[in-house]
Amino acid sequence: MPSISANTTANTAVAYLNANSSAESTAIDEISSGKNTTNAASDPAGLAISTGMNSDVAILQEAAVNVSSGESVLNTASGALTNMSDVMTRMQSLAAEAQSGSSSTASLNDLQAEFSDLLAEVSNIATQTTFNGETLLTSSTYASGATFLVGDTSSETITVTITAASTAIAALSSLSISSVTGASAAMTALTSAINSLSTYQASVGAQLEQLEYTGSVVNTSITNLQAASSAITSVDISAEETTYTNEETLTSAAVTAVTDANMMQSELLKVLQ
Repeated sequence: MPSISANTTANTAVAYLNANSSAESTAIDEISSGKNTTNAASDPAGLAISTGMNSDVAILQEAAVNVSSGESVLNTASGALTNMSDVMTRMQSLAAEAQSGSSSTASLNDLQAEFSDLLAEVSNIATQTTFNGETLLTSSTYASGATFLVGDTSSETITVTITAASTAIAALSSLSISSVTGASAAMTALTSAINSLSTYQASVGAQLEQLEYTGSVVNTSITNLQAASSAITSVDISAEETTYTNEETLTSAAVTAVTDANMMQSELLKVLQ
């Protein structure tokens, strides 16, 4: 029944207007942000799950960087070990040449000069190969094992160990090929040193392979977690556009209804005139 003391029709229309405009605003927020969880009230459970996933992704992205760093360390060490082996192989050739009975003293001296230079280069590679300021082939850090986080929990680690090359080359410092006897001893020592480096190289290669597999798993996990989080939080644009259009229409209708309701009370007052 119409009343001039309380415009219940207008109040009802205003309530609908507020509800419709709020829904319209929510639709605009979700369309413009691309997310259906613009605040905690939108989807509390979904937001909590997505937040946890995003946290895991952030940790895994750092883990991926760690894996890459570990691979770089091992690749650097592998390259240095290969260079050392190549230099030692040349030294073996010089030692073999020095064991020719036709070699003159001058020839032996020339061979010894090159041999000494190469021996110094082996030492330089061992002591000067570094990564991020840390020597790799003579460092106690890597000899005892450096730990890299490679997952989203502190228990998911890989320890990179590089045996100190100084052990393999320690016996080379006093070698001389200026005589047949010395050249023969040098060949034996070099063969042993090269075999040791080959063992170190194999260990480095195995660890590098492990890190490569781990890196692949980490990257796959990141991709899957990002996809899952997106599925929870991303808005369905088509559906939300439909919702927005509906709410916009209802809001316009409510505005008209409020105006009409207010005019109705004015019309009632005219009856008293």
